[in-house]
Amino acid sequence: MPVDVILGLQWGDEGKGKIVDYLAYQYKVVCRFQGGPNAGHTLYINGQKQVLHTIPSGVFRADVHNLIGNGVVIDPITFSKEVNQLRSHISDLEQRLLISQKAHLILPTHRWIDLASENAKGKNKIGSTLRGIGPTYMDKTGRNGLRVGDLLSKDFKQKYTAIKEKHYQFLRQFPEVEFDIKQQEVQWFEAVESLKQFPCVASEYWINSFLEKGESILAEGAQGTMLDVDFGTYPFVTSSNTTTAGVCTGLGIPAAQIRKVIGIAKAYCTRVGSGPFPSELENAVGERLRSSGSEFGATTGRPRRCGWLDLVQLHYSIMINGVTDLCITKIDVLNDFETFEICNSYLLKNGSVSQQLPYQLEEIEQCNTISLQGWMRNLNGINRFEDLPDQIKVFNKHVEDHCKTRISYLSVGPGRDQLIVR
Repeated sequence: MPVDVILGLQWGDEGKGKIVDYLAYQYKVVCRFQGGPNAGHTLYINGQKQVLHTIPSGVFRADVHNLIGNGVVIDPITFSKEVNQLRSHISDLEQRLLISQKAHLILPTHRWIDLASENAKGKNKIGSTLRGIGPTYMDKTGRNGLRVGDLLSKDFKQKYTAIKEKHYQFLRQFPEVEFDIKQQEVQWFEAVESLKQFPCVASEYWINSFLEKGESILAEGAQGTMLDVDFGTYPFVTSSNTTTAGVCTGLGIPAAQIRKVIGIAKAYCTRVGSGPFPSELENAVGERLRSSGSEFGATTGRPRRCGWLDLVQLHYSIMINGVTDLCITKIDVLNDFETFEICNSYLLKNGSVSQQLPYQLEEIEQCNTISLQGWMRNLNGINRFEDLPDQIKVFNKHVEDHCKTRISYLSVGPGRDQLIVR
């Protein structure tokens, strides 16, 4: 069978982890193909909240292989903490999880550079999670990086020291920031031993062997399309390709093998950190969305900026990714809204109206919105599209007509079973 993809269509935090967990039993392999511990995929397993940062969200399903692909960057410290949290729930974790030997390692000095660089920007901060993601991808593209496969090398310590010395030179350009490198190194080398307990594989051969046998594979993205380094709100983006194209480079599979692309979007929009956000509500309504939706970062804990659903932005993301199936999450957050709005065009500062994203989103003067009637009821117990309130059916039609894509999934709560499948 070909590869199916799940990815975010907004600025991340769309609820991808829950959907991966729900669908994972249908697949032989679940793979993360990009990003790193800046991701925070929240799942509720038997009523307990679980947050995954590096490990694929299919790990809670027995008989499913989980692969951290070559496009992912791994911080051994974060990975080790995540593993320790999972051991009480998964006794055979080493049998379920594999790591690509070509995945790059986040070093302590990468996080130091991230902190110093962001601190030096002052009010022009891009909103980095300070996890060392950007500096690690810089070393990757600059051909200076350390990879998981290097851990087995006899001269690993020498390679590590050489990169650290380069980082020391690089850090001299920034004002000093507090960072205990000695303590961080102790933790890092201890965590490396935990990492080495998991199978390290030539993932491109490994994954293609499953394709040759006709097995089903699910590729899991992190962050969202609007954080893609090429097609997002540059420079307020992440350092990897969060789109469907990233699946091929992040796993080593041919594009012809991709079948279904399931795009995840909230019924409203959120964003963490700096950067343009056309439909943002900097008022009491935005605060209400944040409170009702518990909109605080799973990785950073930072409050998320909130706004209405932006159909211009959503259509753009669907086009870029070739989305075949749309999943709308957190529709239940709007349960108590008598009315709510969705954006269907932009008024630009030059006076024109546009249904396309401009080169710079700062060119947008305002979002043009339409108001829709709320349903004012709890959605518990509804498990068919046909039984949804009429007001939600109207909302669904607006989204489908504008985006020219079918809504195949609708999440009505955080639980694994609170998903309506069409």
